[in-house]
Amino acid sequence: MGAMMASITSELLFFLPFILLALLTFYTTAAAQCHGARRWRPTKKKRPNLPPGAPGWPLVGETFGYLRPHPATSVGRFMEQHIARYGKIYRSSLFGERTVVSVDAGLNRYILQNEGRLFECSYPRSIGGILGKWSMLVLVGDAHREMRAISLNFLSSVRLRAVLLPEVERHTLLVLRSWCGSGGACCFSAQHEAKKFTFNLMAKNIMSMDPGEEETERLRLEYITFMKGVVSAPLNFPGTAYWKALKSRASILGVIERKMEDRLQKMSKENSSVEEDDLLGWALKQSNLSKEQILDLLLSLLFAGHETSSMALALAIFFLEGCPKAVQELREEHLEIARRQRLRGASKLSWEDYKEMVFTQCVINETLRLGNVVRFLHRKVIRDVHYNGYDIPRGWKILPVLAAVHLDSSLYEDPNQFNPWRWKVSNSAAAAAAAAEQRAEQLHAVRRRAAAVRRVGAGQTGDRHLPAPPGAQLPVGAGGAGPGLRLPLRRLPQGPADQGTEDRRRAQRFDREHSNVAARHRV
Repeated sequence: MGAMMASITSELLFFLPFILLALLTFYTTAAAQCHGARRWRPTKKKRPNLPPGAPGWPLVGETFGYLRPHPATSVGRFMEQHIARYGKIYRSSLFGERTVVSVDAGLNRYILQNEGRLFECSYPRSIGGILGKWSMLVLVGDAHREMRAISLNFLSSVRLRAVLLPEVERHTLLVLRSWCGSGGACCFSAQHEAKKFTFNLMAKNIMSMDPGEEETERLRLEYITFMKGVVSAPLNFPGTAYWKALKSRASILGVIERKMEDRLQKMSKENSSVEEDDLLGWALKQSNLSKEQILDLLLSLLFAGHETSSMALALAIFFLEGCPKAVQELREEHLEIARRQRLRGASKLSWEDYKEMVFTQCVINETLRLGNVVRFLHRKVIRDVHYNGYDIPRGWKILPVLAAVHLDSSLYEDPNQFNPWRWKVSNSAAAAAAAAEQRAEQLHAVRRRAAAVRRVGAGQTGDRHLPAPPGAQLPVGAGGAGPGLRLPLRRLPQGPADQGTEDRRRAQRFDREHSNVAARHRV
């Protein structure tokens, strides 16, 4: 045994130098590679300058604080604290994703102007699960543009004047008569009546369903259950609001599908004289959408049109109740329109009557600003964005908060006050600025033409060597015969010099008449 151990020891001692040499070679090679990698390693990518903020709790982030209820005429305590601490652009973790929240009016405008190029619509998955994968709130890119084009083509200006305006008037009169028919003073919920009115109007224009019918009322009740689930937590368990909403969605789609099958049967019959002028018929005839796409399109438009319009109507009634002066001016405006109707022998509203509702439009604008029907939007960054010194990486969510801009005291004087007259001033200023800009462009065009004619009269065409009109006799300058100049407006019936004199006089007269307007526009 001792002899065996001695033999093994002698063999190990024999191979020890070779083992040490191999280890030394390996260490030297590894060290050289590491040194070379450090030497030739490209510079690290600069860390993005993210907006200030905090991620909040794991998984949920700051979602619960962000969605905490607060009055519609305020941004809420959560937003006020974050703006005071981080500024108008800050980062957070909302709806399970890294998010940048924008309260800055410039960034919000930038986001909306670059829709499809730098940003795209990106709502939570629960919205797509309840509205459908073909809903316009979920679709992006070409699919969204196709759906949107179908809706906009259906709501053309001709249809708005000939169909939608009379339908709005008819449904409004039905609601007003139901109030008067109750006898004496009637008490009702403005929000309930606004929701009922807008639902009946949308159901009529989408599927030709008349108000008061049993099928329409059943569909409206299912829709109420459906809406409670849209704004609830996405917990798909029996008894939850989200679970009930999915059941109501199936019932609503069943009604729409039956309407679609009836419509296809009517359209297949030869010489069919029954043709409903609604969105369902338009989508079946004017598009190549599948049945599933049409169902999701109609449901999403019913949701979008009903919720925004009904909320705006209820808020308008709420704000007007506290502003008797605005109510009086509204009454006077509509009584004047009714008086002009009687003078021309008309009994229904016309498009011209609608365009004359100037103060009514001011009330609508102020209601949407102060009421904040749509408080914020869900968008996703599809390309790296650099704005105002901040880097917003691709893949992040960004939420432009419209309500905070509407209530910004630096943009609106006394923003928490209901003041429809502020829009009269802004509309007048915008119209005056547009008119002044148009007159300035006209003046610039006259001056350019006068200068061009002067160059032609002097035989100096400069760098603009354009062929002369056939039959036009242009003068020869001191530098020799030139190719002439094509005049932008008309040929020269007199001589070029006479025309140039006339244009110079016109420019001088234009200067005198509009110098004051241009000066005010610059100020």
